[in-house]
Amino acid sequence: MASAAEQLASNISWGSFSKATELKKRLWFTLGALVLFRLLSFVPIPGIDPRALGSLFQTQQGGVLDFFNTFSGGSLERMSIIALGVMPYITASIVVQLGGSLYGPWMALKKEGEVGRKKLNQYTRYLTVVLTTVQGYFIAVGLESLGATQGIGAVVEPGMLFRVTATISLVGGTLFLMWVGEQITSRGIGNGVSLIIMAGIVASMPRHVAQLLEGGRTGTMDPLLVVTIIALVVALVLFICFMERAQRRVLIQYPKRQTARGLMQAERSHLPIKLNTAGVIPPIFASSLLLMPLTVLQMAGAKTATDSSSSDFLITLSTYLQHGSPLFMFLYGAGIIFFCFFYTSVQFNSEETAENLKRHGGFIPGIRPGKATEQYFDYLLNRITVIGAAYLTLICLVPEIAFSQAGVPFYLGGTSLLIVVNVTMDTVSQIQSHLIAHQYGDLIKKAKLKGSRRR
Repeated sequence: MASAAEQLASNISWGSFSKATELKKRLWFTLGALVLFRLLSFVPIPGIDPRALGSLFQTQQGGVLDFFNTFSGGSLERMSIIALGVMPYITASIVVQLGGSLYGPWMALKKEGEVGRKKLNQYTRYLTVVLTTVQGYFIAVGLESLGATQGIGAVVEPGMLFRVTATISLVGGTLFLMWVGEQITSRGIGNGVSLIIMAGIVASMPRHVAQLLEGGRTGTMDPLLVVTIIALVVALVLFICFMERAQRRVLIQYPKRQTARGLMQAERSHLPIKLNTAGVIPPIFASSLLLMPLTVLQMAGAKTATDSSSSDFLITLSTYLQHGSPLFMFLYGAGIIFFCFFYTSVQFNSEETAENLKRHGGFIPGIRPGKATEQYFDYLLNRITVIGAAYLTLICLVPEIAFSQAGVPFYLGGTSLLIVVNVTMDTVSQIQSHLIAHQYGDLIKKAKLKGSRRR
């Protein structure tokens, strides 16, 4: 039987959407922020020759740069002020969250509530500045070295002034993008950082799809292979939608209570636990941890091209860790599994949930309240997370391996599709929640008006 919320959701129409003024303001704010993000991706850092940079990027196509460029929506290819995107901020968030679970003083801050959370957010911003500065400097130096090696003058006036200017521009762009993401989360709809990453992937989709279709038209790719890729993408989208909606409902029973007719009736409800509790966070975290050092390695390899020993070592290391290599796939899969378990433990606190059930008199049939309920939740969550981690790993790795083995230049693999579908579903569910809340408000107003008329 459908719940009251589900019945209200089924009655949502465009008429109710037009009346929800607060929701429309949030949607317009989110849309404006994403448009601003796309406009900034076309603003290059000072001292760059755009035409020479395009030629230089063509010589470096393939591997981690294309993967990173897809996540940034082409900002890296144009070397815009937001070329690094929000990846340094995500990496800093990973470090702070791990510190909040392992480092004593940060664990104490985590327990202080809102004050501690603000302090940890401040540490995240400081670490973002440090990481962006390091990565931005290596990118500036790498651009100079790549231009000198390839004979393409992408940098107009190489030197320390360009390096400082480029680093400051990249730091400012990343911090501004981080602020925009936080504003979307608080004043818009959905998670701001995830929406920015999704917007970058969606902006790259038309180009990749056009390249795929053009390859089939010109004969450089087998038309049957093109049709197979399209069918695989559709099947992946349907499978992702099915798995993201899958959940395990835990039966919760409350003590018998006396009704208005004097009957004793026990209340029952369900606690839904999603199969993929961590959502899209594990692939984003794992790719962020891998992309940052790989980008630095590739640029540092170009910088040390004159030193044969160090250059050979960095080139060999970046070759073993390049996108699509077995070592990269192994580390990527291990990172997804680790962050799936880690973030699930952050999202679902078994001890707190069991304590809340005990406080309100609820219990799981056959399980004693308190410690036994907490152990049951841990047992259940571990087994659900195993399935969720296996699902995320398969979705992110199998298409990537298949495309790399087939030699298909198609960079919209399982990770990109997972982010797009997951973030879209999350945003739509939040819009639906706002509409349901608006309908509840209307029902309460009507009930008050009827009560005043009767009086």
